[in-house]
Amino acid sequence: MSNLGFYQKITSISKKVGGPKVLLGITAMAGFIIGRSGEAGIKKIIKGITRNRNSTGVGFNYKDMVFTVTKNRKDSSGLIFSIGEQYRILECDGDAYLIEKLGDTNNPYFISIDFLKTISDINKGG
Repeated sequence: MSNLGFYQKITSISKKVGGPKVLLGITAMAGFIIGRSGEAGIKKIIKGITRNRNSTGVGFNYKDMVFTVTKNRKDSSGLIFSIGEQYRILECDGDAYLIEKLGDTNNPYFISIDFLKTISDINKGG
């Protein structure tokens, strides 16, 4: 074998598939297919990991759960919570949770998860 090694292999493969342009097209197409498949797989894995989590690291398995207020408190926006009241988690965005206070006609409200942890049984998971 000569000192051309890899070049000879590429030249041989190129001749078998119909020339360098065809080999380049096959290589590009294979790269695209492999890349897109890998991207789809990675996105699916990431979506599975993050589906039940928000940016605070609190598992977002609280959706549609009802929690009971255990301390009388007022949040920074003036919303008053009294012992025994209940609320339902509707959605979350970062540490802001969209809640529905049961029996309140002015729903919904955005409340910090940190505030909810201080006034209710949310730490127990419902």
